[in-house]
This record gives sequence, structure tokens and C-alpha cells, in this order.
Amino acid sequence: MKIKTGDTVRVIAGDHKGSEGKVLQVDREKNKAIVEGVNEVSKHEKPSANNPQGGITKKEAPMHISNLSLIDPKSGEATRVGYEVRDGKKVRVSKKSNEVI
Repeated sequence: MKIKTGDTVRVIAGDHKGSEGKVLQVDREKNKAIVEGVNEVSKHEKPSANNPQGGITKKEAPMHISNLSLIDPKSGEATRVGYEVRDGKKVRVSKKSNEVI
């Protein structure tokens, strides 16, 4: 999987197109990722011991990986990701700037 936890990504398709955020979590089995501040949904919660007030809370929902593009750390633009072997290690490389991510 080319997108990992901690990467900065841009949404390239869907309702939140153009939004940017940091990847909080990746689900490899479902090919989905949770991005900070993007694709927030409202959830109605009953009062409980943890939340005695209850009410409506905002929560990030997972998005499909195909709707995300990694941000190039050098130029700040969306880029594709490739893999190369450098110094005996397999590393992720930005296709635009040819820099190690």
C-alpha cells in the first residue's frame, strides 16, 4: 500500500475533493484510510458514563485509498508514488521530484 499512517494526502475525488489532511489510520483489508479533518460525519450518541450529556458528535469516516493522493514534501503538490532500491533498502519515491518520501 502506497499511503501510510502519518502521510499528508489530498482528496482527488468525491465530495471532499481538494481537502488536505494527515492520515490517522489505514485499513489494509478494506483499502480505506481515515484522514484528519476530512469526511466528517455526525453521530448521535446516547448518554453514557463516558459521555453523560450525550448528543451529536463529529467523527472522521474512512475514505477509499483510490480517492487520495500523496503530497510531495518538496513541492507541496499531489504526486504518484513508486518504489526503488537505494543503498540496499526499498524506499518510497515521489514520481514528480524523485525524492525519497
